[in-house]
Amino acid sequence: MHATTQTDVKDDPKARELLRKAFDNTARWQAGFKGFTADLAVNVNGKEATGSVTVKGPRDLSVSLPDGDIQKWAENQIGMIAVHRGPRSFEESDGKYVLTLGDDLDHPMGPRLIINGDGMHSFYRVKGDRITQINRKMGHPGAPPIAFTINVEDSMVTKDNKFLTTRYTVYYSSPKDGKLT
Repeated sequence: MHATTQTDVKDDPKARELLRKAFDNTARWQAGFKGFTADLAVNVNGKEATGSVTVKGPRDLSVSLPDGDIQKWAENQIGMIAVHRGPRSFEESDGKYVLTLGDDLDHPMGPRLIINGDGMHSFYRVKGDRITQINRKMGHPGAPPIAFTINVEDSMVTKDNKFLTTRYTVYYSSPKDGKLT
């Protein structure tokens, strides 16, 4: 069984193969990633700041900006990018769950690929051997639950022939009624 939580759904080999190909075609840092330091320019709603960022690993980074609010925002954004670029196998990530396909195989962004049992009601859309959309519902203690959809707008192909997302849009909504927040 692939799931780490109990589910009565059977794994779909087609869904597993689609997601494995997309996972294998996604750029990630290699296991020996040594990190980097870079100049950083941030613009949040017209408020600009310049400074630096040092990323040592997927969960080890520091941002230096003169504005504390912008620094916190940048740390959160860069931290999320770093976590998703970290080295891991398919089996360590979504491959450990039961994977199934939805009924919308002809959707323009690709079929719905459901990650059963991950606790976030996740589903992706996969087209052309890459993930084109991510959907999740999340909640944290003391905070209202939130749902979000990430549409991958643009990607580049790395020298290793992997897709690296360069632009995406996130839509936040209420998990109860689907209204945008």
